[in-house]
Amino acid sequence: MRLIIRDDPTQASSYIAKYVIDRIQAFNPTKEHPFVLGLPTGSSPVGIYKILVQKYKAGEISFENVVTFNMDEYIGIPREHPESYHTFMYKHFFSHVNVHPSNIHILNGNAPDLEAECVQYEAAIKKAGGIDLFLGGIGPDGHIAFNEPGSSLASRTRVKTLAYDTIIANSRFFDNDLDKVPKMALTVGVQTVLEAREVVIIITGAHKSLALKKCIEDGVNHMWTLSSLQLHPHPMIVVDEDATLELQVKTVKYFKSIEAVASSQGFEQILPSKIRTGPRTTALNSTYSPSKPATTTPAKEEPSILSPQPLTSTLLARRRRSIRFVAIRRSWCRIVWGVGLLRFRV
Repeated sequence: MRLIIRDDPTQASSYIAKYVIDRIQAFNPTKEHPFVLGLPTGSSPVGIYKILVQKYKAGEISFENVVTFNMDEYIGIPREHPESYHTFMYKHFFSHVNVHPSNIHILNGNAPDLEAECVQYEAAIKKAGGIDLFLGGIGPDGHIAFNEPGSSLASRTRVKTLAYDTIIANSRFFDNDLDKVPKMALTVGVQTVLEAREVVIIITGAHKSLALKKCIEDGVNHMWTLSSLQLHPHPMIVVDEDATLELQVKTVKYFKSIEAVASSQGFEQILPSKIRTGPRTTALNSTYSPSKPATTTPAKEEPSILSPQPLTSTLLARRRRSIRFVAIRRSWCRIVWGVGLLRFRV
């Protein structure tokens, strides 16, 4: 995991905006092979969207071949509502850049069948080739998207009841009237986020410092769903100084030193090859042998909302194999020791 620390929210937003632009340009997307970008709402990413819009208007980036998937949406308020996430995204981003409307995906909180809407959303992500970079923010309780404390780390897009703390936090957008705040939402799952090729999170403000500590210094815990990023191969968290208030001094110095050393070596967190970029090809599923031509192995069934294969199951399966190996090894050692003892007695 990379932790990037900047002086204030503006610098943190600028770092992420530049990183997103660099990733899109390095990807060099086309209509047939678009860059798939996961996007958040809330106050934290507003500064990022502002900079991305500025860079687009300056001709420094194009979103023509970018496909977007938003993290969540409220249930039960019209999409034209001033606080719906449809409205938010068009107000701050989509209306100002050249993302094609057909490439924009936002969950429909008024769908006649909400469960079907969630299944279709997961299918759309899979059809797009998976998400290349998921940008996100968090709540003060460490939730990512609307995966509230206690959410399964193997969860996928689903209907979610909002925690009381989240309702209170969001009331500032609804005239501070708790009765006006939606109590349920549609959200991508923790596992949906973890399957993105990269995850970039922005965290600013002292009120989110405890959540950052739980993610960085403590273990993986479903009560702080942000901590699930410890299981991801390419996570990056960009924060301001205020967000580090709960971290140990040595933790802050460690990550600052890592960035300093990396910068001195000209290293940036960019994916090392095209193998991890964009939709997978059949070549990646083939086996090679010098004595015979490459053959394609049966494709492993991908996890889905209908047929989940959570990471936790994979880890437990590996643990069981490890336990079996240790048991076999111990049995073999006992046999060898017994044979040796028998020879000694004879």
